[in-house]
Amino acid sequence: MSVRGRIVEGGWVPMGERRVRKTLRQMASGEPVRVVSAMGSMKKLARLAFFARQFGYEYADVRQGGGAQGKGLVMLLVPDPGPAARERAARNRARYPRAADGGELPRPVPEEIELLKARIGYDLATRYTEKQRVALSGGAFTVLALAVAVKVGAHTTGLVVVGTVWAALMALLPVGVIANRRYREKQTAVLRAAGLTPVTEPGGRVRYVPPGGRLPGHGDPLAG
Repeated sequence: MSVRGRIVEGGWVPMGERRVRKTLRQMASGEPVRVVSAMGSMKKLARLAFFARQFGYEYADVRQGGGAQGKGLVMLLVPDPGPAARERAARNRARYPRAADGGELPRPVPEEIELLKARIGYDLATRYTEKQRVALSGGAFTVLALAVAVKVGAHTTGLVVVGTVWAALMALLPVGVIANRRYREKQTAVLRAAGLTPVTEPGGRVRYVPPGGRLPGHGDPLAG
């Protein structure tokens, strides 16, 4: 897998470098950093998480609801206090002193980015239980149908069409549940094959972390 980029000052710089550098500057505070992907791109978030990892941070969690219309993703990055992370960060800061300000960046490792993407995908797929997903989707379809019904008024034909569309959407809910289940199983296989281990949050949600790792942040850091 190739990763697009360009050469600057003898080093490698990725596409979307402005977001990478902005994130690195935010990390200088030592506080958790939230990254919003308005387009909902897991690949871009995984790439950002990779660069953050090179300088002492780790991927913590992700949720839907980013961007002006709430259709994007929000990723949380938190400081990694582990000795290996601190050593890696010190080494990369010495080697890439201007990474946040236009200088060279570490060369990406496609395999690590793909693994982070799998973690992000799995976390999104398991953020809600199947019952919660059905309830949320069913509620959204019902609200949409009611809004359209109000617009068409008491027109019989219009109400019949609205009711038919609503019924069709509700009938698709089991299909969505099955698709999400298969996607979750696929990501689980990828994470297990890479040696990641399951850890259960206090609320019962299962997450996958690197061998010997622990849940980043505290419990469910993106709750609320």
